[in-house]
Amino acid sequence: MFGVVPNTHALHLVVRMQRAEGRAGTAATKTRSDVRGGGCKPWRQKGTGRARAGTIRSPLWKGGGTTFGPSPRDYSFKVPKKVRRLAFRSALSAAASEERILVLEDLTLEPPSTRACVEILDNLKLEGNIMVVVLKDDLNVQKSFRNIAGVETYFPSEINTYDILRFDKLLFFKGALDVLQGDGGNEASA
Repeated sequence: MFGVVPNTHALHLVVRMQRAEGRAGTAATKTRSDVRGGGCKPWRQKGTGRARAGTIRSPLWKGGGTTFGPSPRDYSFKVPKKVRRLAFRSALSAAASEERILVLEDLTLEPPSTRACVEILDNLKLEGNIMVVVLKDDLNVQKSFRNIAGVETYFPSEINTYDILRFDKLLFFKGALDVLQGDGGNEASA
């Protein structure tokens, strides 16, 4: 999983796919048929000396419709499953080669303690955006990390290619990494 030569094209495709899926695609304007009003002809066809007009909602008029404006659409597209897997492994391999991945022994916090987690991060001298990957069973650990600025917690099934590239450091607990390497991850087994 970590020994793959990073494939930048696969990474590019998958990141573009993920970013496109996140787009709302709600930009919209009204065409001449959507604008309210404009049912009757503003003046007769001939004899006034003015240019002919059939509706006050023509795109040429103030308050008229928009010509070729945006309409709501879906920007998402699909990338083959094997390319998604390759990109996921490429992102992990790139992070490992850049020494952005840290693996810690599993932590047990009986009452959730943010202070203990802050001390862990201080001892490791971690700064910037940090992804912490914990097991689903470790809810106390997840609760302890989630209130720290710049730190986001994920379960192995939730991490994806874009997030691996987006964070400065990736902090895996051993159990979570074992689940990920056993193809329990989302895109690793996609």
